[in-house]
Amino acid sequence: MAATESPRTAERGLRADAVRNRQRIVQAARQIFEERGLDAPLDEVAERAGVGAGTLYRRFPTREELVEAAFAEELTTVGAIAEEALRCEDAWVGFSTFVERLCAAMAADRGLGDLLVLRLPTSQVAATSCERQNRAVSELVRRAQEAGALREDFVPEDILLFLMANAGVIEVTRDAAPHAWRRLVAFLLEACRPGHAGPLPAAPTPLQTQRALLGNAEAKGLKAPGRDIREGD
Repeated sequence: MAATESPRTAERGLRADAVRNRQRIVQAARQIFEERGLDAPLDEVAERAGVGAGTLYRRFPTREELVEAAFAEELTTVGAIAEEALRCEDAWVGFSTFVERLCAAMAADRGLGDLLVLRLPTSQVAATSCERQNRAVSELVRRAQEAGALREDFVPEDILLFLMANAGVIEVTRDAAPHAWRRLVAFLLEACRPGHAGPLPAAPTPLQTQRALLGNAEAKGLKAPGRDIREGD
């Protein structure tokens, strides 16, 4: 007579299957988001992972949870790019290298490009990464200005404007002129030099910046349930 599988053995088997399914979903999501951006259809993620849509939604009830899992490593390392730039002895090299590396990352990975110009509304990992990056960026700006290498009216929120502009150029030129973003970034950095310090329109406020990030997240289907992005007006 064949031996009957024990309940504990069966449970271990189910857990192993669940772990494998989760890994396949995360890997598939990472690939599809890289190719198509964060608003790619989740049914395509399930299909590439070889699981049913029900399995995907049981593991990741919201798009935000799936995005966070797919970009877990990137969420914890983007801040490190700014901190590494702070270690440059030359303040301008640190600042410009930081901008160039972020813009290059956007060009290489469509999903990461989306992620850099939005805010995941309920992700603690993303919030921690954002706070870490903001501290480092503020210090990069301060150092470059104190060294006389960066125009005095530059503010950290201007970095987001650079990334948004870069995202637009990448989106339009991705196939026809995939390196066009480099020229944009060169122009932007040149405009940051004190020798080009003509009067500028007012910069967006931190609140306006936050609303822009959350609004972009909503457009990608990442709005937190019940969250009003106008909160704080």
